[in-house]
Amino acid sequence: MGPIRVVIADDSRLARDLLRAIFEAEPGMEVVGEASNGREAVALVQQLRPHLVTMDLEMPLMDGVAAVEEIMCTRAVPILVVSSVADAPRALDAVAHGALEIVPKPDTTPEAAAHLLARARLLAGVSVITRLRARSSAAPSPLAEAAPGVLTAAPTPAPVLTHAQVPACVGGALLPGTRVFAVAASTGGPQALAQILPALPPDFACPVLVAQHISDGFAQGMAQWLASLCPLPVRLACDGEALRPGHIYIAPSEHHLAVTAQHQLQWRPRLPQDLYRPSCDVLLSSVAAVFRAQAVGIVLSGMGHDGACGLAAIRAAGGCTLAQDEASSLIFGMNRVAIERAAVQQVLPVGEMAAAMRQLAAAPLDTPGAWGGWAGARA
Repeated sequence: MGPIRVVIADDSRLARDLLRAIFEAEPGMEVVGEASNGREAVALVQQLRPHLVTMDLEMPLMDGVAAVEEIMCTRAVPILVVSSVADAPRALDAVAHGALEIVPKPDTTPEAAAHLLARARLLAGVSVITRLRARSSAAPSPLAEAAPGVLTAAPTPAPVLTHAQVPACVGGALLPGTRVFAVAASTGGPQALAQILPALPPDFACPVLVAQHISDGFAQGMAQWLASLCPLPVRLACDGEALRPGHIYIAPSEHHLAVTAQHQLQWRPRLPQDLYRPSCDVLLSSVAAVFRAQAVGIVLSGMGHDGACGLAAIRAAGGCTLAQDEASSLIFGMNRVAIERAAVQQVLPVGEMAAAMRQLAAAPLDTPGAWGGWAGARA
């Protein structure tokens, strides 16, 4: 097998030189082209057929988001967005158009180079799109490709709340019997979340906690990006905050997220040896331990096995468990492992996930057939 062929797209010569130095110092990787704007990037992908493209966002003639869309319409290849944290919402927009992941612009430290190379090696082997996407004729929306029954126009966005703006629940408690949803996602997760969460109505009366693997510093941008799509309030989870019905909480990457017996959010320290950030297993296992039969666990697209143990804990505690199906997953990894370990009661296409969540949220815990008679039928 030959080297991984990389095209670098960045309007900064200094940035391109740094990326080239990082890649070419790594055995088995080769920089085959450089582009200083989006148009050049699209042309080089057509000409050179690389295994991976690193994409800047701010470029002349054609910016990174437009270049991602054009590449995914013409010759789809894995794209890794290399962005500053300040551009996180736009970077997530690029992911919604087909880029696989986001990494921060690297500095000269060995740690930054190692992180970039690790992501590049993983993504270079991903089969991205099996059919070419249609170009959008207007401003792009992550919901443009939603399945039938999923919202096809972005609702009135809810704000990203600050910690001071979140009122405490009375007694810090949810209403008895309220289900608590815990969602695990990695590569392909942002695209799935952009279909599922906007389809939850404003009166959705359950909290939703999301552990999405993401580079440090980008979780707040993801919360802002999702808030622009969702009718429900979306916020970065704060340590000690009381869970509120109808709120969506995004786990910070710098900490693991859990819940306490007092129904509060809790940051747990991330250890140097921890492979996943934030940990999906930590979140799902804590929701299982605290909420038992009220817990609903969902594992979406992603590499690795994070979330499988936590989902098994939810099922063992009497809760409900779902997983995204292979056909709608960008990476059938985490969800595949959860299915193989018999942790999943229901396997669904991403376009049906929000409807299942609405059905579960409306069904009392003691209602026979709360799953509408389909529990386990497609696991």
